[in-house]
Amino acid sequence: MMANKFIISGGGTGGHIYPAVAIANELKAQFPDATFLFVGAKDKMEMQKVPQAGYNIEGLWIAGLQRKITVQNALFPIKLALSLLKSFFILKRFKPDVVIGTGGFASGAVLKVASMLGIPTVIQEQNSYPGITNKLLAKKANSICVAYENLERFFPKEKLHFTGNPVRQDLMEVASKKEEAIAHFKLDASKKTLLILGGSLGARRINQLIEKELDFLLQLDFQIIWQCGKHYLNEYSKYNEKENVQVMAFIDRMDLVYAAADVVISRSGASSVSELCIVGKPTIFIPSPNVSEDHQTKNAKAIVERGAAILIKESNLDDEFKIVFEAIVKDQGKLQNLTENIKKLAKPNATKAIVEEIKKVLKK
Repeated sequence: MMANKFIISGGGTGGHIYPAVAIANELKAQFPDATFLFVGAKDKMEMQKVPQAGYNIEGLWIAGLQRKITVQNALFPIKLALSLLKSFFILKRFKPDVVIGTGGFASGAVLKVASMLGIPTVIQEQNSYPGITNKLLAKKANSICVAYENLERFFPKEKLHFTGNPVRQDLMEVASKKEEAIAHFKLDASKKTLLILGGSLGARRINQLIEKELDFLLQLDFQIIWQCGKHYLNEYSKYNEKENVQVMAFIDRMDLVYAAADVVISRSGASSVSELCIVGKPTIFIPSPNVSEDHQTKNAKAIVERGAAILIKESNLDDEFKIVFEAIVKDQGKLQNLTENIKKLAKPNATKAIVEEIKKVLKK
């Protein structure tokens, strides 16, 4: 029997890359002889992250449309045509049994050509409001794995499978890692820890907020771990000189930082939301308004509607943040409710559930 071959495509942000790698790892565990190839966008973070995870990757010359008139937009039709052509040659050469897409423009090109060639495709949609790429690809996809309910208005109902988003396995048992986390980050065990997450690239508005309210937060007796993003480290690293403040571009040990955290302020990208449900921490979401279809606000609202998190819009931060934050952290009952409610939304077996759907497509 021939070993299976899988092409996995997704990228542009950590939110598309981590699920793709998690799915590959689970497939590899179940199909040890399988061959894998990732397809991403040239110059995007997947070109480094995927090889670091031990997989081969090929890059397409593709990027999304900008919201304003730019040279990049003028080049889009050429990039798209070349990406479709390169995808054709990759698929013809590699001959995958299934192509799996986790979002991003590169995955759109590969899945489009795969469906034209009659190769089975599986879409993994992380957000509560799907991007235009996945909506266009859905009609031809064999299976669509989603992380939120009520997506029938975007996708054919008979293809939908409510699996959840893959999250890192090391996040499953963070409660037992509190002592290790306190030692790792050299924290004071008697203080509460506030974790600030701006996503893999950082978040300008959240960074500005924390800079402005740093003394207020410290007066509430918090110690702070502030992930500001690589683009902003030079600007904010000076706050490392303050007592009880740690500023870093990127956090490698997310399991330990979640274990240490008592309260979290975060963007609401799909991966972050899924991780926070697994680790069950009281969370204030500050969605990015600068993403397609405003999907971060929709992700956050889907959690807030279950009484499982708090949402503050960027435009309301100056008026609301201090009042909302202080009211929450001083109300032990509220913190407990947020913790219990967000844990109920966790899907710890998401990766296995997605791989089960891929296996069903393989058998057809």
